[in-house]
Amino acid sequence: MTWESCYRGDGVPRGVKLPEPPPWRTFPRRPLGTAFQPPEGLTDAVNAALCLRRPLLVTGAPGAGKSTLIESVAAELQLGRVLRWHVTSRSTLAEALYRYDVLGRIHAQQLARGSGRSHGSLPRRFYRASNSAIDIAPFLQLGPLGTALLPTSRPRALLIDEIDKSDLDLPSDLLDVLERGAFEIPELARYDRDAVNVREWGGDTRHAIVRGQVACTEFPFIVMTSNGERDFPAPFLRRCVRFAMPEPTVDMTGRIVAAHLGAAAGSQAVADLVSEFVTRVRTGENLAVDQLLSVVFLLAGDGAAKGEQRDRIRRLVMRELSRV
Repeated sequence: MTWESCYRGDGVPRGVKLPEPPPWRTFPRRPLGTAFQPPEGLTDAVNAALCLRRPLLVTGAPGAGKSTLIESVAAELQLGRVLRWHVTSRSTLAEALYRYDVLGRIHAQQLARGSGRSHGSLPRRFYRASNSAIDIAPFLQLGPLGTALLPTSRPRALLIDEIDKSDLDLPSDLLDVLERGAFEIPELARYDRDAVNVREWGGDTRHAIVRGQVACTEFPFIVMTSNGERDFPAPFLRRCVRFAMPEPTVDMTGRIVAAHLGAAAGSQAVADLVSEFVTRVRTGENLAVDQLLSVVFLLAGDGAAKGEQRDRIRRLVMRELSRV
């Protein structure tokens, strides 16, 4: 945690070695769940959702650690790789369940016909083993929610991130799938083969889908995050366990910094930065914990910037988020 002025703005080329990155910005990204510090009451909410087989809806300001929660649960309970569905205003339930590249399949069929040969110029994986018909499997992929609902011996972990950014109808569209824990792929329900091996989300693993039906045997652990930008219908809320992230305290925020930065976070300089952060948040400023972690990383080392430069860096990194 030492500040280094690698760039000087003098136009002189120099092959400097960049400083080591913060732990949460190393690539490939390492799981952050082991450093997650749950606020009071969150473990009860998680256990209630697990026991009731209900989604957990977590509301809080951006950067409050809502998305990191599921990594912590998945790592501790050995639920495997976290599936992620990042919701936007254009997101639909259908794309979260499965994706079907119908235009790609039509194009492949046209290529096969135009070639005048049974296998044309397409790779062998596009054809059925029994004949030269174009197989549907390469053009299908399960979405993150569809993958989470596959039958498994252990529940999968699914993050539905920023569901408050969705179209107004999406939460209601989710109700039936979340209640039944099952859905149908119509293209496979009417296909001329009973079982089709379909790729899961985010990998090459394939699963046999029989007559287009997908039904979970273990309901997934689902965390839905919301920044509190909209209300949800009562039938949707009734099917969730809800938790609101509390305002930060000095003790809780100090534990978060220590979990990420270790013993180096125990100095008076860090305590002052933590206290300033908590005070600003409690007076209504929109700040995220990762901003605090960044400024601590830059300014808490022995070789950190001093004086006016230190103040400039602190203001630069800890700028209020609702202002340009």
